[in-house]
Amino acid sequence: MKRKCAGRIPSREWEMRCSFEMYFHMTTVFSRFLNTSREILYGLAIHDQVRTLAKQRGGLEHLFVLISFGDLLGVPVLPPYYSMRLLPFVVPLINNWKRRMLRERDLMDAIF
Repeated sequence: MKRKCAGRIPSREWEMRCSFEMYFHMTTVFSRFLNTSREILYGLAIHDQVRTLAKQRGGLEHLFVLISFGDLLGVPVLPPYYSMRLLPFVVPLINNWKRRMLRERDLMDAIF
């Protein structure tokens, strides 16, 4: 970054302004360094765990919707009364859930 203060006639006000600009520049550089180091440590330490937990959560969500609304696929598990009570909470999930449940699966899907 090009310094704005170089080559000027120094005055007290200008020196304060230049020192503030340099301080601001150093704090932004330091904060970017901290963010980058946090992201690297996150990737090294817990990224895989977060992905695994997200997959488990998705599996439990699929199971819940299958038990609640299995009759949409022809699996009558729960009486319709309870399904209708849960319907407002599950409506946003139904289209994606049906697509995922009826999708063909491969051996590689289980690995990754």
